[in-house]
Amino acid sequence: MERHVELIGAAWGLGGVDPACAEAPAALAPLLQVRLRECGVRAAFGPMLSPLPIERRKEVAVSRLCGRLGAAVGDAMRAGRFPCVLGGDHSCAAGTWSGVAHLLRGPLGLVWVDAHMDSHTAATSPSGRLHGMPLAWLLGQDDDPLYGLDSGVLRPEHVCLVGVRSFEPEEAQRLARLGVRVFFIEEVERRGLSAVFDDALRVAADGTAGFGISIDLDAVTPEEAPGVATPAPGGLRAAELAHELARVQDDARLCALELVEYCPRLDRDGLAAQVAVRLVASALCGTREDAQVLTDALQRHDP
Repeated sequence: MERHVELIGAAWGLGGVDPACAEAPAALAPLLQVRLRECGVRAAFGPMLSPLPIERRKEVAVSRLCGRLGAAVGDAMRAGRFPCVLGGDHSCAAGTWSGVAHLLRGPLGLVWVDAHMDSHTAATSPSGRLHGMPLAWLLGQDDDPLYGLDSGVLRPEHVCLVGVRSFEPEEAQRLARLGVRVFFIEEVERRGLSAVFDDALRVAADGTAGFGISIDLDAVTPEEAPGVATPAPGGLRAAELAHELARVQDDARLCALELVEYCPRLDRDGLAAQVAVRLVASALCGTREDAQVLTDALQRHDP
């Protein structure tokens, strides 16, 4: 499937543990553009959104940034381009998926690949960090309207989480009450990621107008992706996750992609950056082996 990808930067770390996550889009976008072009996928740089230096309140700054991000995602979709958002911390998901949802003519499905649930509200969060709240907000569980946007753009029956292994009871109780499907890491290990991804894609795609995938890099094992701000022991293997993401490369129902929580400051050997690029590229043009086949085919037919 031919896509024209727009790489949109959500260049902030205001909602997370390490503000240096703000540097991730600038580090990843050029690498990803090269990789996608090697695959024969058109990829162009979109806006790089960052906080104003005069903004002092994190909640206000994130609110404004998410509004701008949602507008940028909508602009890309209206122009026939595929939004690929590179964060930043995971608070940007509020902007990404509200922007997508407002352009779709029907429900939006979402596969949330993450070590964490990100389903706190201001009333339950022990840390108060905004990157632990975006999924609750997207599901309409905003006891404090932090973002100043319309919350509740997702229906619980169309949302699932994959690879969860670090969470608080309040989050688990909230998602269970809403009926959100959570594939904990224990289930992934027991059944295999391929079987879990079968179910995850059905949750997100059945009965929806399209679906997206939000990838938090800390879903991958810390040994393979060390450059994240909130690592958790265990996790998904990068090669297996890339293999499963490659299944959606030709799926017309995939309407946006997001990768977050990469922290270049912590990635001394560049290993996590390679994993991040591999994951996104797999979803958009397959694994490297698939990509080489595609490139060879394009070259054979190039007049």
